[in-house]
Amino acid sequence: MTRIAVVDHGAGNLVSIAQGLRRSGAEVTVIDGPGRFDECDGIVLPGVGTTGAAMQRLDAAGLSDSLREWPGPLLGICVGLQLFFDSSAEDGSHALGLIPGVVRELTDAPRLPHIGWNDVALRPDPVFAGIDDGATFYFVHSYAPEPASDSVVIGTSAYGRPFTSAVRSGNRVGVQFHPERSGVAGLRILGNFVAECAEATRAA
Repeated sequence: MTRIAVVDHGAGNLVSIAQGLRRSGAEVTVIDGPGRFDECDGIVLPGVGTTGAAMQRLDAAGLSDSLREWPGPLLGICVGLQLFFDSSAEDGSHALGLIPGVVRELTDAPRLPHIGWNDVALRPDPVFAGIDDGATFYFVHSYAPEPASDSVVIGTSAYGRPFTSAVRSGNRVGVQFHPERSGVAGLRILGNFVAECAEATRAA
């Protein structure tokens, strides 16, 4: 069975994410401290709130360096995606620095936070297998990443202005929306990530 670790840094929809992963056949362990990532096939980094608060909790738990050093599949969700980048303008916080770029507020938005369903223009990627381009997903956010290179962007959306809503850099893939709250398409993303973890383990 594919073993997935869900990081608990004090702010995330852990129960819904774990349920979605288990429906895809994964064995799920919630981790709030270092030292157990070597027992898993993939990691999910969720998050709600601000990048600064999330980084404080990750740093305090000794998880930041473990996440930076993890070579296997890593899925970031919402603030978990934002943590992939260098820093956030929301609170001037550093982040994990896994992908060059910064996180900025959604300018020209009709109102913030952006809450609700929104289309996502998808580029071909294993995490989107079986999902139609333009599928809708559920968002709750006021900030979004601005990658230094467009080459990592695999999904875009618009709310007031276009913004990056999904990225991929090697084994690291992240989405600004909440797949665990996005119905069938969201569950397909979690299932595709589980399949990716299984494949990576077989190839190792």
